[in-house]
Amino acid sequence: MRIKNLSYTVLFLCFFIKINAQTTSTKFADKQYDDYAYADAIKAYENIVNKGKTDEKIVQRLGNCYYFIGELQEALKWFDELFRMNEKQEAEYLYRYAQCLKSDGNYRKADEILEKFNQNAVLEKRAALSRNDKNYLEEIKSNSGRFEIADAGINSPYSDYGSVVYDNKIVFTSARDTGGIGKNNFKWTNKSFSKLYKAEMMPDGAVGKPKLFQKKENAKFNESTPVFTKDGRTMYFTRNNFIDGKRGKSEKQITLLKLYKAELINDEWENIKELPFNSDQYSTAHPTLSNDEKYLYFASDMPGTLGQSDLYKVKINEDGTFEKPENLGSSINTEGRETFPFISGDNELYFASDGRPGLGGLDVFVTKINDDGIFEEIQNVGEPINSKQDDFGFTIDSKNRIGFFSSNREAGHGLDDIYRFRETRKLVCEQDLIGYVNDAESNEMLSNAALTLFDENFIAIKTISSDEKGNYIFAKIKCGKKYTIRASKNDYGIKEIPVAIKRANGTTTVVIPMDKMFKPMTAKAIEVKKVSVSPVKIGAIKVGTDLAKLLHIPMNFFDLGKATIKKTSEPQLQKIVDMLNQYPAIKLDIRSHTDSRQSDANNMILSEKRAQSTKNWLVQKGIDESRLTAKGYGETKLVNQCADGVKCTEKQHEQNRRSEFIITNL
Repeated sequence: MRIKNLSYTVLFLCFFIKINAQTTSTKFADKQYDDYAYADAIKAYENIVNKGKTDEKIVQRLGNCYYFIGELQEALKWFDELFRMNEKQEAEYLYRYAQCLKSDGNYRKADEILEKFNQNAVLEKRAALSRNDKNYLEEIKSNSGRFEIADAGINSPYSDYGSVVYDNKIVFTSARDTGGIGKNNFKWTNKSFSKLYKAEMMPDGAVGKPKLFQKKENAKFNESTPVFTKDGRTMYFTRNNFIDGKRGKSEKQITLLKLYKAELINDEWENIKELPFNSDQYSTAHPTLSNDEKYLYFASDMPGTLGQSDLYKVKINEDGTFEKPENLGSSINTEGRETFPFISGDNELYFASDGRPGLGGLDVFVTKINDDGIFEEIQNVGEPINSKQDDFGFTIDSKNRIGFFSSNREAGHGLDDIYRFRETRKLVCEQDLIGYVNDAESNEMLSNAALTLFDENFIAIKTISSDEKGNYIFAKIKCGKKYTIRASKNDYGIKEIPVAIKRANGTTTVVIPMDKMFKPMTAKAIEVKKVSVSPVKIGAIKVGTDLAKLLHIPMNFFDLGKATIKKTSEPQLQKIVDMLNQYPAIKLDIRSHTDSRQSDANNMILSEKRAQSTKNWLVQKGIDESRLTAKGYGETKLVNQCADGVKCTEKQHEQNRRSEFIITNL
């Protein structure tokens, strides 16, 4: 008996030694890391560290593991150690370190690290956002305080997240009753995948006891984040790669995520099919529908993704088929994670991102989708929705402004928790831009001055006129933006004034003083004008003057080698139109010049096309063709030494690529 017990003891010790040796093996830890099994990788790497072996790669990966599963405070400990070991890290580690510092409330040091990140990742969208949004904490503060939040009443000690309202029930994802927390976290989503549950929503705001969403529980796969069509008959949802009883795997033998469609048949969700743009090699997840239900939005790391995960949309045809998915582009996506999209009844796109300036981890952002599909300014929704940790899964009822979101913030029940909220004030910031127009010398108020407001891309927003007292008002323009006011009036030069609107509701006042273009002429000057054959001087203008120089207009309106006027140049050319409309006696000779590159013949042809293109553009804007002549000069009139064979800078060549607008008659 003792021999038998001894044998069992020896076998157990051998097994224990084998397992212990395995979990302290760098090769084993690296495999868990490469397989996205971050919880197992953490244990393995920490076992190695506890044995006294520490190198830079292990510390990097420990920081990454905790970062990817959303435990930013733990990640901070390892990134602190990493930068103590070696301050010269790749840009991505600088960014993650800054995010972790934010989770600890250390925004001062986080900004210092972000500044280093900006210097090391000049071309990155995240760096540009950080450079252009130095006052992001102030902007977030101004957007904060608009929500009342409370525990949703459905949370467990495990992970609960990703809620949506359907049939007067809250449907959500939970790891309860699944044997534990769940270790299959995915680098680009942070979240484990479990079962769908539902809970009845009571009139007083309370919720009933959570129950499994489906009567038939299938333990072979995990499901999450559903969205339902308005008729309640179709559901799109996320599930790990499992169909027809088989588990799919990528080339690395990892089971990733896919989107599925199900139909409600006899109160059961049947006829489950995966969507055609899924793949075993990448993940698709977290669907939401456009208001007209013609587009499905989702998150993915498919080829073409700009960051760790991007937002996409795909058109749903009338016959139920799908077009090719379309990346929402760099106006939405960054090199970080964009995930958990939701479109409200007001056509607002809410999503979570860690690639934009925020409070730490994933923050919730919102943008309006215009009728033409263009996204308006993206804004952080502020506290208390956003915190120092991960905040995501935002949904809202546009009518009653009540909704839910998910977070792994402190003092919760489990790894992730669902919170209920009520929005008390919409995220709308507008100002009235007001003022008056006057004569710069006499201070006389000028009525009927034409005023055009341009946005920061110099696209015209609105045109108005000053009233009989010279007053004007551009009502309800957006806060936190840069604008330009262009003023014009007969006998006065065109005036442009830049305006920066503060990020606060209220009023901005701008006075517009205008200078007379033509100074009053004496009787003697008039007599000279009648008999003189030399160029006639009228104030600052004379025959032979280049109107472009007078109006300070850039002289290059074309891309290299092309003869089509750039859209970005049209606002500048509009100044020529305005001047010609004010002074109908002026006639112009349009002259186009090229640099010396390419052959003489090609340059002559190109310049002639450009001159005619410019003339045609002015005619299309209403200028009488009889007032315009146009000619191309190729490279025959260079303004510097950059002739054929002479080595010059791009800036020097650019000086020769020019358009001139020479006054031939007053």
